[in-house]
Order: sequence, then C-alpha cells, then structure tokens
Amino acid sequence: QEQLVESGGGLVQPGGSLRLSCAASVMIFSRRTWGWYRQGLGKQRELFAYVGNFPIYVDSFVKGRFVISRDNAKNMVYLEMSDLKPGDTGVDYCNTAPGWWIQWGQGTQVTVSS
Repeated sequence: QEQLVESGGGLVQPGGSLRLSCAASVMIFSRRTWGWYRQGLGKQRELFAYVGNFPIYVDSFVKGRFVISRDNAKNMVYLEMSDLKPGDTGVDYCNTAPGWWIQWGQGTQVTVSS
C-alpha cells in the first residue's frame, strides 16, 4: 500500500546539478522525518540528509551544495544538488529517518563523471 518513488537522477559532469524528487504515498507524511540515503558501489546505504518539520540536517560533505526540502501538501521530498562531485555517485533513496523504514523504493541513480 505504501510506496516510495524516487526520480531525477542521471549522468552529469563534475560541477553539474540535479534535482531529485521523492513521491511518498504514505500515511502521516507530515508527522515523519524524511531523509535521503545514498548507496555507493559496494557500500551500505547511508543517510546523508534529512528534514523534519523544523530541523534540517545535511552531512558536512554536502553542506553548501545540497538543499533538502519537503512539501507536506504534496507528500514530496526534494533534494537540490549542485557542484556535484564524483564521490556523489550512487543510488539515492528516500525514506523515513533515521530508521523505522517502510518498503524501500528502487532509488534513482546519480552518476558524476567526466
């Protein structure tokens, strides 16, 4: 019943920008904290940004480059990424944060390469 659908990824050159979207068909969207997770090749999925109704956290490695936001009226979570680096490459997922996840979506591939 509940599902998460990520979109907006792609192949970009270093320094490029992408805007990721997460459509969350869930109950009590507005009462949950939502985060973005990244899974690099051969690595575990790791939370790097989240947004509650007040607090916002962005990992130091992406601070100043990424902006996380949400729209409670649309049940959407966004991630605006700029100045992308090769180290940002991975599959990005959205889900509740920091845990108690619902079924993971397919994620969206972000590849930063020249």
